[in-house]
Amino acid sequence: MHDIDDAPRAVVPANINEPDKIAFGLTFRQLAIVGGAGLAGYTTYRLAGHLLPPTAWLLIAAVVGAITVVVALGRRDGLPLDVWLRNGISFTSAPRTLTPGSPQSSALAAVAGETVMPAPLRLPVTAVSQGGAISSEGVDRVVIACGTTNIHLRTGDEQEALLEGFGRFLNSLTGPAQIVVAAQRQDLSGHAEAIAGYASRLPHPALQAAAEDHAAFLLDLAAGRDPLRRQVLTVVTGSHAADAATRALTALGVDAAALDGPAVTAALAGMVDPFSPPVPGPRAAPGTPITMRRNP
Repeated sequence: MHDIDDAPRAVVPANINEPDKIAFGLTFRQLAIVGGAGLAGYTTYRLAGHLLPPTAWLLIAAVVGAITVVVALGRRDGLPLDVWLRNGISFTSAPRTLTPGSPQSSALAAVAGETVMPAPLRLPVTAVSQGGAISSEGVDRVVIACGTTNIHLRTGDEQEALLEGFGRFLNSLTGPAQIVVAAQRQDLSGHAEAIAGYASRLPHPALQAAAEDHAAFLLDLAAGRDPLRRQVLTVVTGSHAADAATRALTALGVDAAALDGPAVTAALAGMVDPFSPPVPGPRAAPGTPITMRRNP
């Protein structure tokens, strides 16, 4: 066992998505807010300064300046305060019912007492090919199913090698990428039924009893707990990037394979319904004819 102090550490900057500071430690957006408010206040004072005494103008300037600084520098829910306020205004002014047609026609239909049917949900994914390429915003993206590895069970040198390999994978990306780690409900009834069905074929009664006991344990676990399974998906842009990402992740000892169209469709269906256990097996990709063969 190696000392925990000797374990390699990777320094990841926390301000990757932070905008550049232009002047006085402020970004262009913050300078625009402060400068715009100052210019508007100066113009107002030049035009209407004779209407109020200087003390009143100082009080107004202090209040407006404090509000401007809070809006420019404040944050809420991980967003700049001005963006958060703009989103709040857009949300309050948006119609509460998503219906076909324009908001004006929907409002007129509601006033007239007509039943307005909800509009279908439009996802950013427009097509899924049989090979697994997802068309989104005019760009093809590939989904890679990944396994996991326990870095804490490795030695210090092995941990350092894994971190360097993962860093090379991130540096090799030439387009947008996303790593999605999701927890989904796991249906254990199928596993329990398979074990119980195979128990009678075991050669020894003790093995049969152990298999039946394990099947009962799985059923009790599914009934009394909420078993979850972890799903790790890596989404990269382009087939060439998918091949390079698969090789890089495989070199790290992680099982990685690009998903085909049915597997991608099943993954997307599980994402939009995370509270239900995923349907076992792949699903037909959009646009694929579904046929059924009946046994005589």
